[in-house]
Amino acid sequence: MSRIGLAPVSIPKGVEVKVENDIVKVKGPKGELTETLSGGIAAAVEGETITFTRPDESKPSKAKHGLYRALIQNAVVGVSEGYKVEMELVGVGYRASAQGQNLELSLGFSHNVVVALPKEVKVAAQMERGKNPQIALESHDKQLIGMVASKIRSLRKPEPYKGKGIRFKGEQIRRKAGKAAAK
Repeated sequence: MSRIGLAPVSIPKGVEVKVENDIVKVKGPKGELTETLSGGIAAAVEGETITFTRPDESKPSKAKHGLYRALIQNAVVGVSEGYKVEMELVGVGYRASAQGQNLELSLGFSHNVVVALPKEVKVAAQMERGKNPQIALESHDKQLIGMVASKIRSLRKPEPYKGKGIRFKGEQIRRKAGKAAAK
């Protein structure tokens, strides 16, 4: 089993952590997040660190111990530094534009796709001549930004033959040879 749960989470300057009953509130310059602990896992703030304890050595307790430690670590990093996901649109005629909390994508369908984003996520779309359009998402909530990025990517997943679609920046797509290569 992993021993991630045994490692303490350090609290950077400017971040405030409160533990009341089984609710952990993390507040920082980028925002505020809350996490509810379950399964007997207890959190304690000791100076500049947060430690987690589990009730016994059973497999579910060990799993939740590491899980909640990782979730609180993500919350602390999110409210202090934030998270950023960069994506690129690969394909002829693919375009992206952002107006407030709406992201308008032209992905080769008969109509443009408009994605309404939650208020916690900031979006920026950049298009340069000769380069693929870029989308940058920023948020303090790692789970939320991951879900939004996954939703955007699912609109046009990268396909293996031509490589067209929406991909994360730096993502490697395994390419396949088409039927012309079989001859």
